[in-house]
Amino acid sequence: MTTKSKKPLPSWLPLVVGFALVVQFAGLGAWQISRGLEKRATQNLYQDESGFASWQQGQAVRPYQRLKVTGRFDPAHQVVLENIIINSRYGYYIITPLEVEPDAPLLLVNRGWIEKEADALDLAALSLPTEPMTVRGRAGSLPRAGYKMGVAVTPSPDWPKYAVYPSLDEVAAALDRQVQPFVLLMDHEEPLGFYRHWVPTEFGPGKHFGYALQWFAMGAVLSGLLIWNYRKKRFDS
Repeated sequence: MTTKSKKPLPSWLPLVVGFALVVQFAGLGAWQISRGLEKRATQNLYQDESGFASWQQGQAVRPYQRLKVTGRFDPAHQVVLENIIINSRYGYYIITPLEVEPDAPLLLVNRGWIEKEADALDLAALSLPTEPMTVRGRAGSLPRAGYKMGVAVTPSPDWPKYAVYPSLDEVAAALDRQVQPFVLLMDHEEPLGFYRHWVPTEFGPGKHFGYALQWFAMGAVLSGLLIWNYRKKRFDS
């Protein structure tokens, strides 16, 4: 009984695979650099802003731009964001709609963080006046999770609604009303909020640049190995 011998792999195959990996490592390094530059630009915007610009419906905003908006809060339809960790403690972000104009999309205002305690959240602490007022803050967004499962907003007719990392569209669906494409992060000096410490990101540009260096280093090492292996085969043949 004879057995068929396996054909050896083509000698060029490791070079092709290695070259593809080098290109991939270089692409990942370039992507990390671009993300780092974006985060640096965002931090510069955050630090350079001074004063509060009046905002009106339809006006474009920059990330972390200081704004002041006049409208009426809707305390009857607030959203409580769960699983928000600050200083290694669990708590909630309180999101309150602000009606700027009767027919305009609602502006979601993040009024800050409340620590989660053993007892249920004191809903009386969320109360607000309904007369028109001017609110100051920065243009931001809802917190995002790297991965989430299940329904973001609890399907219940009761308010406030509890949610876990919802999108703007999911909050809009719960409110049955369109919302603005940004969230106003209430300024820490405003009296109707909770704990507020807004920062552009804790994962700063330095870490992205560090990861980029690692990807480029891996590509350089692999390139050296490929060149060494190629020259060795030529000398041995």
